[in-house]
Amino acid sequence: MDEFDFIKKVKPNRTFQENVKVAIGDDAAVYESSQGYHQVVCVDTMVEGVHFLKSLSSPFEIGYKALAVNISDIAAMAAIPLYYLVSIAVPAHWQEDDLLEIYEGMKKLSAEYKMDLLGGDTVSTSDRLVITVTVIGEVEKNRSTLRSKAKVDDIVFATGTIGDSAAGLAILLGQASINTQSLKTYFLQKHKMPTPQVRVGRIVGALNRAALNDISDGLASELNEIAEASDVGITIEEEALPISEELLLLHSSYDIKRWVLNGGEDFELVGTTSPDSWVKLKHACDQIGIKITKIGSVDSKDKGVTLITKNQEYVKLDKSGYNHFKIS
Repeated sequence: MDEFDFIKKVKPNRTFQENVKVAIGDDAAVYESSQGYHQVVCVDTMVEGVHFLKSLSSPFEIGYKALAVNISDIAAMAAIPLYYLVSIAVPAHWQEDDLLEIYEGMKKLSAEYKMDLLGGDTVSTSDRLVITVTVIGEVEKNRSTLRSKAKVDDIVFATGTIGDSAAGLAILLGQASINTQSLKTYFLQKHKMPTPQVRVGRIVGALNRAALNDISDGLASELNEIAEASDVGITIEEEALPISEELLLLHSSYDIKRWVLNGGEDFELVGTTSPDSWVKLKHACDQIGIKITKIGSVDSKDKGVTLITKNQEYVKLDKSGYNHFKIS
């Protein structure tokens, strides 16, 4: 495979954003900032054998998810995703057709948000495929959804349903066996090709005040980050957690509760806002058909995150989501 020939093959033949002045083809890309906006930048890396297995996901799915996880971070900042860059380290056991499919997966998702590929880097490696994606977006200067914005008496909310991605991963790893094909397809889709909640992020950003996080490392972990950053306590109710009908259909032997609280990679949004703003947020989401659920409240009684179980027991939730540097 020739590096320069490959770059020509993945180079887009058009740009979506008028602010792009120089795209792929020079030493660096050039784009013009929008007046009245802050630039928002995030980066995420996926490593073969850690975040995906070639035998369990198609190259298209791998590319799609590599971009989706970054767009989800942009959504949590109430921003609009505009551009992305891709750095890919390629071992010999990956063929050019596979790599082109990875870019096709990203192209499919980027077209939905009218995002432009500005460049990146392509190198060889001796071991595993590594994909690093950087996404650049923008948000109005008067909008902020930082984790430190939660206040006592806020409503705690979450979008969509939680735990489905963890079920999909369990299926992929052979830890869960589901005979119904439609259910299996549903969970695998949720894990492999998540939907970033950009529209909800934009709505939340328009509120007077809100704290927001995307659910990548698990609900308990994300809520703990908000509680720590805002120096508050958060209490959520097990009965209120948004669980899909599909997940509830699974056999009771599966640890659904753990999937919901600690599974991660749902890439839904979880956050807090005032009771008045919650009413506006719920109405706006209902109007566009997006599920959003009140799951608890912010208080100052006890720092951290507490779960009220179905049996009315109070259980402290720690950061037990996925951690790359934690040795168990």
